[in-house]
Amino acid sequence: MAAPILQAQIDINAPVSTVWKLVSDLDRMPQWSPQCRFMKALGGLRPGARTINMNRRGRLFWPTTCRITELVPEQKLAFRVNENNTVWSYELEPTEAGTRLIETRNAENGTKAMSTFLVGKFMGGVPSFEQELVDGMNASLARIKAAAEN
Repeated sequence: MAAPILQAQIDINAPVSTVWKLVSDLDRMPQWSPQCRFMKALGGLRPGARTINMNRRGRLFWPTTCRITELVPEQKLAFRVNENNTVWSYELEPTEAGTRLIETRNAENGTKAMSTFLVGKFMGGVPSFEQELVDGMNASLARIKAAAEN
């Protein structure tokens, strides 16, 4: 069963090239994301590359791995989280004033049963966790906007 698509967007008064430089530097993901504490692309930023990540929520820490599924410079970066089958993406669209940045979490085929179980057991259930993810997306986008506009 497909999970709802989670999405947030923000308009940034900076050129696409500036925003892309921030979004595509995965080492900086912990600066943007309230949950991500570490993200490293193994072998560089390229389609098919793997990443190793560490996430945190309160006292709870958990590792994940991802595979970069799409990489279109200055347009789109997407990666699949192996542990739960979700795909996270950043899409950049030029606007008159700069860039529209859209962050999406898609679980087209639902999340893995173990992930759903763990979210239910340790993270307050799927609905509240998904709201927390959207709040985190909005926080991430606001941080990227602040960095791009300075």
